[in-house]
Amino acid sequence: MLNRLKNFVSRYRGLSGNVLALSLVSLLNDTSSEIIYPLLPTFLALTLGASPFAIGVIEGVAEAIASFLKLFSGYFSDRFNTRKLPVFLGYSLAGIVRPLLAFVTTWQQVLFVRSTDRVGKGIRGAPRDALIAASVEPERRGIAFGFNRAADHLGAVFGPICASVLIYFLAENTIEPSARDYSRVFLFASIPVAIGLFVIAFFVHEEPKPSGLSSNNQIRLSLGEFDGNFKRLLGVIALFTLSNSTDAFLLLRAEQAGIAVAWLPILWMLLHLSKVVFSLAGGHLSDTLGRKTMIVSGWIVYALVYAGFAFVNAPWQAWALFIVYGAYFGLTEGVEKAFVADLVDDPDKRGTAYGFYNLAISVTVFPASLIFGGLWTWLGTEAAFLISASISIAAAFMLMISIRPHSEVR
Repeated sequence: MLNRLKNFVSRYRGLSGNVLALSLVSLLNDTSSEIIYPLLPTFLALTLGASPFAIGVIEGVAEAIASFLKLFSGYFSDRFNTRKLPVFLGYSLAGIVRPLLAFVTTWQQVLFVRSTDRVGKGIRGAPRDALIAASVEPERRGIAFGFNRAADHLGAVFGPICASVLIYFLAENTIEPSARDYSRVFLFASIPVAIGLFVIAFFVHEEPKPSGLSSNNQIRLSLGEFDGNFKRLLGVIALFTLSNSTDAFLLLRAEQAGIAVAWLPILWMLLHLSKVVFSLAGGHLSDTLGRKTMIVSGWIVYALVYAGFAFVNAPWQAWALFIVYGAYFGLTEGVEKAFVADLVDDPDKRGTAYGFYNLAISVTVFPASLIFGGLWTWLGTEAAFLISASISIAAAFMLMISIRPHSEVR
């Protein structure tokens, strides 16, 4: 047992400098984002007088923009033989616009800032994943992406803690902070992003490639560039995402099970801690047991968690389900990205591949929440959760029988 633990730790110690640097950047950026995100709904509603509909418009538009742009940023990073530049530009955009939240006076201005911030996410996402895939050997892709996702989730733990500390020390009234109090917090939230840009500039390295368009000018933004295996993966991913509605429904269900509202942020932080642990373990296991095995296992865990939420009736059950829910993320998030790299042998096309991967998720993630909300309203809570669980089981079965990886580790 001790030898296995030593082997596990040694494999993570051997990660490349690029993976470590990009993971640190993810941690810093998510810390910044999660300082702002928990405070934004209250700031919009109480300080700017925004309606729930306006808040929904802001987040819906922002995430749609990010998902859409990932397709094109991945393609152009392939076409022009560069990964580091769009990664730097994407994070730079976040660093530029986030401080502007300190000066907004209307929800429409917040919409502009959040949308521009998500433009940055759309620009950097696919090129960053392609850069990580190129920075490690195929048999170590799982731990590389698992480590990156763990760092990202760790930022989601640090962010709310930092937000609470900043509100405590900067706000004149911690119960109902003023617009000036929020402005101070939002300005401080930009500091981690600035540090992240320094890390990218000096510690992220890209192998020099031929200048200009070179041979990559033949790459097209078309699924015809990829084989049937990859196309089937996109279809299965889209099917599973149809079951994956917003986590806000899980928080609502936890409240119905008896968890006090004051404890919901702690529950949310516990979920991210669970994601950190399982992301590290899941990435390691995918390198030894196989990507497909881990993804199928993760989707089954997801189905069991949703089935559990259908019948949860006590606070301890909700706490336990949220911890297990973190296992689903650990077994799938980073592993899916490593799987994409396994299925796309040509490294010059991986940016485009990650763009299509994100597009497959985006086309069903918004309808998923609408469908789930409708099922909850019309058929009841149990039906909504059980139908989602059934869809995820169907997707796991389809993945098992339809994908035949040709470059997977095992």
